[in-house]
Amino acid sequence: MPIARFSPFELVLLQSHSQVDAATLLLQAWVLTHRNGITAGQRYRRLAQEATELVPSDHLQTLMQIAAEHDIQAVQLAAEVLRHESPHEQGMAVMHRTISVATDDGQLSLANHYILRFIADLLGLTPATLETLFEEIAGAPLTAPQDPSRDAYWREHNPAHYRRRAEREAEAERAREEAEQADARRDAERREREQASQQKKQARRDRARAKQERRQRQQEEKDQRRRRDAYERQAHDRRQREEQYRRHQSDYRDRQHQGTGGHRAQASTSPDRTLRALAVLGLSRGASRTEIRRAYRRMAQMHHPDRFVAESESRAAQASMRFQRIKKAHDYLMKTL
Repeated sequence: MPIARFSPFELVLLQSHSQVDAATLLLQAWVLTHRNGITAGQRYRRLAQEATELVPSDHLQTLMQIAAEHDIQAVQLAAEVLRHESPHEQGMAVMHRTISVATDDGQLSLANHYILRFIADLLGLTPATLETLFEEIAGAPLTAPQDPSRDAYWREHNPAHYRRRAEREAEAERAREEAEQADARRDAERREREQASQQKKQARRDRARAKQERRQRQQEEKDQRRRRDAYERQAHDRRQREEQYRRHQSDYRDRQHQGTGGHRAQASTSPDRTLRALAVLGLSRGASRTEIRRAYRRMAQMHHPDRFVAESESRAAQASMRFQRIKKAHDYLMKTL
């Protein structure tokens, strides 16, 4: 058969004169491991004060080790021993000793709040009995333990955590502000680039518009020169025709003066006026009525007095005289041809 193996606490129970005392010492060692602000040596010496001659010293070392390792199975076994073996009076004594162990320094840790209630329930003591016994021993009422699920508890018992968290939050806030500043700088740079690009595009559009306007002015000037040249050519042609007409008239008068008689001169008077009228309209002998009307419209549009209103009075008067000659020549030719 295989040999049964016992746990360290089971061996302590088997070797102890009183299993109740061994179980009580384990629960007290459990309470001592949850006290704040004392060393391992102080815990052992306090447990030794409770043990006196109840268990050997090597068992105390074992009990402290079991409690330090949080051996829940051993605690449950100690609870079962006390539940079955302790009468009410002995349970009160165990509770009295355990409260003393838990409150030597006047403070009760959060864990021991729950451990004392667990041991009282284990021993069959009511909450009212526990509170009365605690106030008699500790000199203060057993208040409800702080709730570790609340933020206020940890702010009191772990301020370093909140200090580190505040530092991390401050660092995160600085990082966020730096990131926002970096984003703002990038946005400003992007806007500056876009503005510069828009300015360049606008400058190109302005140059193109100026170039187009320059071309339009040059074209207008060229058109004006062309119209002026055309007008000057027409004026030159007109002067040449007038000069030609004067020479023709002079030659004609000379021939008349040297001619054979008044009858012939009288007979040629009408053809002479026709030639003058044709010369005024810039036409030659044999022009048709359509050509006469077309020449009249062209000459009348070119020499109409309204075109010279803005110029000097002499120019306007000359234009009016030319226009009258053109109109008379047209009327005469349309009647005679």
